Amino acid sequence: MPSPLPAAALPGRYDRFLILGAVCLAGLVLPLSFTAPPVAIPAIAAELGGSPIALNWMTNAFMLAFGSCLMAAGTLADTYGRKRVFSIGIVAYAVVSLLLALAPNLLTLNALRVLQGVAAALALAGGNAALSQEFHGPARIRAFSLLGTAFGLGLAFGPSLAGWLVQTQGWRAVFLSSLAIAVLATVFGVPRMRESRDPDAAKLDLPGSLSSTAMLALLTIGVLEAPERGWSDPWVLAALLGSAAMLALFVRVETRAARPMLDLSLLKYPRFVGAQLLPIGTGFCYLALIIVLPVRLIGIHGLSALDAGLMMIALSAPMLVVPFIAAVLSHRIAAGRLCAIGLLLAAAGLVWMGLQAADGSVAGLVAPMLLIGAGSAVPWGLMDGLAISVVPKERAGMAAGVFGASRVSGEGIAIAVVAAALAGLLQLRLGGTTSVDGAVLAQAAQRLATGDALRAHGLLPQLDPAELVRGYDQAFAWLMYGLAAATAAIAALVLALLGNASAHEPAMPTIRNDATDSGARETVTNETVLTPDCAG
Repeated sequence: MPSPLPAAALPGRYDRFLILGAVCLAGLVLPLSFTAPPVAIPAIAAELGGSPIALNWMTNAFMLAFGSCLMAAGTLADTYGRKRVFSIGIVAYAVVSLLLALAPNLLTLNALRVLQGVAAALALAGGNAALSQEFHGPARIRAFSLLGTAFGLGLAFGPSLAGWLVQTQGWRAVFLSSLAIAVLATVFGVPRMRESRDPDAAKLDLPGSLSSTAMLALLTIGVLEAPERGWSDPWVLAALLGSAAMLALFVRVETRAARPMLDLSLLKYPRFVGAQLLPIGTGFCYLALIIVLPVRLIGIHGLSALDAGLMMIALSAPMLVVPFIAAVLSHRIAAGRLCAIGLLLAAAGLVWMGLQAADGSVAGLVAPMLLIGAGSAVPWGLMDGLAISVVPKERAGMAAGVFGASRVSGEGIAIAVVAAALAGLLQLRLGGTTSVDGAVLAQAAQRLATGDALRAHGLLPQLDPAELVRGYDQAFAWLMYGLAAATAAIAALVLALLGNASAHEPAMPTIRNDATDSGARETVTNETVLTPDCAG
């Protein structure tokens, strides 16, 4: 077993600050990778061409690779070293970002987006696990709160940054900005990191890695294609059933593996399960609004892209301060309870937004957006630390991978469900005002759900444009009430499963049974081996 690092080799406070900054830069650039490029789609289509489906896969390819590889990336970090995996991921991300800026055609661009997603998974899983080794106690909750804030800012301000870059520098500048941030993270963070790994790791669980990756890939394909094809489409059903089959295979493999990538016994711990619910809750109350609100503001109520972007600041501005306030409060109130309270506040904001939207109000949305943003920011800043603290410390990479996979899958599912629900509600609302063919009504509802009011009116010329807007506002209000109910239900589950959990408590110890002549005895340890960084 490698010997631990001498105390003199441990990073000082300044070095730890730079490590935290590097991981936060990675946490900022990764969500930019799937919120910013969609804004550049019109400019890319004008230069490179391509069908709407092929252009949409510029986003889907990244989400597919990123979400399906996160769990395997966490296992790689525990097995081969957190610093090594983070370094490979962030450097590969920078190289692929440069190649994306030079892409000559859409096919090459989409293929590179798959590679970028894989690199992003390695960087996120390795970076999260590395942070858990550098910070302890109250410092850990502050570190992960800052990381959660960086991730949230990347999600919230990615479209605005991309719009400005496309307008002033061209669409290739979107990928060059990702390159610049990744280079900064590499230069300032990697040289100061110390290597660590799971001392009990033997070799990569290849069957578990392949089955989990296939499971998440098929699930992601299913939820991404469902809004366009429909949930009853044979390809969508095949993807979802295939994902279920891969899940069954994964469970079978992991229960028989000597050293599984996911210790299924952790599912016995309510706090571990509760931590996985948090990104699903924020997906419904926060991320879904990042997708649907600009559509309503621009496509339905005619705001300019700039005005809509400025209005969206009300939703994302709380991410700048609330996570730090939550980190301070977590010393007096259990982080699990704070997360539940935050989700309940967001649910109340969604109800308020629904009431304003039903009246056709635009300016009246600002106050509900502030409340939703503040409530969502509480679990957003705490959940990364919670996900790491509820597992043994030496399995930090596994926890980061599982939580990252839960976050991306939960966000993807939330987006798909919200898109399908809005289209269904629109079809129901418009169906009560006109009698047309069901297929035409469904197509008009899909167009209206994506903000294409002009084509929706072309399919339903008998309806006044103002009636279409009123129908959208009513359906949007119903959607907000549904999201509020889902968020409140998740808050109740989080309170029940995670209510007394703290994001800065010592990690759960590992219990290992060592056979002796006199019988079995239990040895408790929570140490992670720190290995000298021979590779530099």
